[in-house]
Amino acid sequence: MTTRNGGDLVVETLQALGIKDVFGIPGQHALGLFDALSRSSLNFYSSRVENNAAFAADGYARATGNSAALFLSTGPGALTSLAGLQEAYATGVPMIVVSSQIPAAGLGARRKGMLHQLDEQTESVRNVTKYQATVQQAAAIPSVLEDAYREAMTAPQGPVWVEVPQDILLESQDTAHGLPAITAATTAAEINQPEAHHALVSRASELINANSTVIVAGGGVRRSGAGELLVQLAEKIDAPVVCTVGGNTALPLDHPLAVHFIEDRHVTDLMDSAETLLVLGSSLGEVTSNYFTMKPTGTIIQVDAESKVLSSNHPSLGIRADISTFLARLLPAVDTATHAGADKAAEVNTKVAERMSELGLEHEQQVMDAIREAVPDDMQTYWDMTIAAYWAWNVWDAKDGEFHSAQGAGGLGYGFPAALGGALGLGKRTFALAGDGSSLYSTSELAAAVQHDIPVTWLIVDDGGYGILREYMDEAFGKATATELARPDFVKLAESFGVPAFRAEKETLQEVLSQALNAESGPNVVVLETHLKMWELT
Repeated sequence: MTTRNGGDLVVETLQALGIKDVFGIPGQHALGLFDALSRSSLNFYSSRVENNAAFAADGYARATGNSAALFLSTGPGALTSLAGLQEAYATGVPMIVVSSQIPAAGLGARRKGMLHQLDEQTESVRNVTKYQATVQQAAAIPSVLEDAYREAMTAPQGPVWVEVPQDILLESQDTAHGLPAITAATTAAEINQPEAHHALVSRASELINANSTVIVAGGGVRRSGAGELLVQLAEKIDAPVVCTVGGNTALPLDHPLAVHFIEDRHVTDLMDSAETLLVLGSSLGEVTSNYFTMKPTGTIIQVDAESKVLSSNHPSLGIRADISTFLARLLPAVDTATHAGADKAAEVNTKVAERMSELGLEHEQQVMDAIREAVPDDMQTYWDMTIAAYWAWNVWDAKDGEFHSAQGAGGLGYGFPAALGGALGLGKRTFALAGDGSSLYSTSELAAAVQHDIPVTWLIVDDGGYGILREYMDEAFGKATATELARPDFVKLAESFGVPAFRAEKETLQEVLSQALNAESGPNVVVLETHLKMWELT
């Protein structure tokens, strides 16, 4: 007869906290956790590689704004997830990771010879998670998970790590000392987002009222759901808005104050010359700063929920706050102004367009246009680290959808598994794009997509190798080394999983991709064999 165990305490607490979906892979030490999962209402989606399971949980959270759980096994399983956790940590994506551990008697011992044993498993994840805890008694499971959930959902959001030894997961709760079933009534994890001190808001409003302003909208704007407040502020103070890669869609691309193409000297010059540069949820990092060539001459106001970001690249009035709560306080304090913001944005956009027209990159722009025409306006899109994604960072108009990429850590293999998570969370089709190099990190997830009938359309742009590295090496050394790849016939590979797959040329891409995106159910793959080039950096 099956009894409630420590694993039940995990799944019951997660349910009480509002978690509905779990990604992961079973393992020997985690069997008690997965046995309890069978008695819960949680939905489980079985990945094929732990790293991809982390990407899927990431894509789920970005699409829905809610956290999923990630179940991992000890040692190799836990370590295989690290690149996916790094992306979530760098981008501020919430995730509740529950990993098994060796039996409690082995914790802290070195070389005891237990299967999958690490000397200190939590030390391996400390750099890629906000919070780490090892459960020492079954009775502590609910409170530890509550604390972890609170950390994950409090800005700056991020993945949290809770590990439970094998014997504690198996410990019966049907005893005099066992805990009763955990419910919402017995579980609480109130979330209080960081708020800016009124004196700092007052100082920021003084600087904005005294000068013309340029706004940089980063990923923190999107994560805090501050898009509408951003529009209100920009229109009130008449400020051009530069959206970073993470901030793509924070301001609609067709808004008169929207500045296009973040990686362009003209955009950098606009930020450099701003009297007041209001930076919302961005570190002014490598891409936003045009590869650290940015040299602001005005006063910077930098607002971010992560204190480590403040003044990390340029001296600033640093304000630690959730962007949404900050803007709600700032809006009443600033004056309505006229600074020709739309004219400034239009001037920069014209200069960028003129420069791009001189570079002979019509092929690349036509490919991007065909993709944009094919993808429905409200569809969420996921982009791997590939040349097409670099183009999308600068030219993709997300319209009524959302744009997601692996810009946080920049690892390969993000697009397809993240899109699977997004589709599961949304209950509708998503779009993924990868190169042939990055797609080989993810092809095993075609099996998961078929098993769970997940509606994702995956466009693979096949240029025979690591295209962006090929370009970088050609430019730096006059030749490329180790960038060319043997690869499968991606159409036949997908079909071997039972996934419909299609070939496209540039001329047929829009039509073929549109048909795939309009499929009623399940995954499908479109393969485009072409070489895309990068633009000349300025």
